[in-house]
Amino acid sequence: MTESLKSKLNDSKAVRWGALGIVAFTMMAAYYVNDVVAPLKSMLEVDLNWSSSDFGFYTGGYSFLNVFFLMLIWGGLILDRFGIRFTGRLATILMVGGTALEYYAMTVLVGADAEMFGCHEMFGYQIGVFMAFVGYSIFGVGAEVAGITVTKIIAKWFQGKELATAMGVQVALARIGSQAGYALAIPLARAYEITTPVLVGLILLLGGLIAFFIFAIMDKKLDRQLAAAKVEAGEPDASEKFSFKDVKNILVNPGFWLIALLCVLFYSCVFPFQKFASEFMILKYGIDENVAGTFAGLPALGALFLTPIFGGYIDKRGKAASIMALGSAMLIGVHFIYAIPGIDYWLVAIVLMIILGIAFSLVPSAMWPAVAKIFPVNQLGTAYALIFFIQNIGLWGIPTLIGKVLDVYCIVGKDANGANIYDYTLPMCIFTGIAVLSLGVAFLLKRADKKHGYRLEEPNLQK
Repeated sequence: MTESLKSKLNDSKAVRWGALGIVAFTMMAAYYVNDVVAPLKSMLEVDLNWSSSDFGFYTGGYSFLNVFFLMLIWGGLILDRFGIRFTGRLATILMVGGTALEYYAMTVLVGADAEMFGCHEMFGYQIGVFMAFVGYSIFGVGAEVAGITVTKIIAKWFQGKELATAMGVQVALARIGSQAGYALAIPLARAYEITTPVLVGLILLLGGLIAFFIFAIMDKKLDRQLAAAKVEAGEPDASEKFSFKDVKNILVNPGFWLIALLCVLFYSCVFPFQKFASEFMILKYGIDENVAGTFAGLPALGALFLTPIFGGYIDKRGKAASIMALGSAMLIGVHFIYAIPGIDYWLVAIVLMIILGIAFSLVPSAMWPAVAKIFPVNQLGTAYALIFFIQNIGLWGIPTLIGKVLDVYCIVGKDANGANIYDYTLPMCIFTGIAVLSLGVAFLLKRADKKHGYRLEEPNLQK
């Protein structure tokens, strides 16, 4: 029995970290595609005649199917029923297909060329905007399902090992994709076409699809080893099988609701803000458009280095609940200072983005391993899916709201290219209010940890 237990793939440090690197590449490509259009907001207004409402509508498309058609929840159920290999391949195919449709909409369904589709508008939006929204929605289903799949992969391959560190490394590598999207979008669009950054993302996702098929071979071998080890140890395998009754067990757990609320509030202050951050920095702080995307991506760059460090600290020292509260508090300070009209020195903007990056590293490094402590492994896919579903409500609603607020209340003029000039004070006040709510939920989670014994403040590494 001892020999079979030692022979498992994930007992090898090199192999388990190699497996993580393979699936992390897929997520890196997904994060690039998710963020690459954000710095192009002003160019979309001029080149494709998009408004802020169009941009907010398109950005909210990422979460539309996940929220209103419950695709993320179905994805979680599929994950726990059919496993990480089937679900991961399906999710990656959806990402490729959605991005291809998005590229087609922005390239072909523009201006007079939209005639081939038979109409200029659909549901009050330009046909190009609407079809880009549809493509981004399909991509969003694939990206979110891939996210919960990769999280469950890490929980499986690193259980009892460097769990938080591994999750931190995966998040960090994904942020490379985000940073690349923010940094390269405008230079690529200026050098070639406005849709070239999206085309690059499509190529990367095709590579990610190949990478996931390679991982599936490794994971199949690990499953055979785990099954053999259970038989040799005389352990029943039924404990790993998901039951729909587990959904009820998840929903009645107070830890689920607190993690989910903290997730939606915290990420609603980060991802939607980043979608508008490039334009915000250009307009308020006078930052050159060629580097504004790079500065807007600083939180992703910070997460690249800091998330594994914080994950390692949590593995060894614990304090996950306290770290989530600290990250939420930092978020309040960032958005509050951004909202003050008189503070418009460019260096302040950069420093605040760096602080946002630290908060952006603290909370995920603590939050996602915490879920693996609260729920057993056979419920993890559904638990993550339900949390991501609630998160997607914010990722759909907040950018849609901010886009409308900008168009209705914040236009103060036009620049030389005919693009609108916006005052971002009101949107930043909205982000500040959401951050305050996230801190309140973080404190409630700390209290629940003491009451229900989730062990969130304890280290992850088993001695």
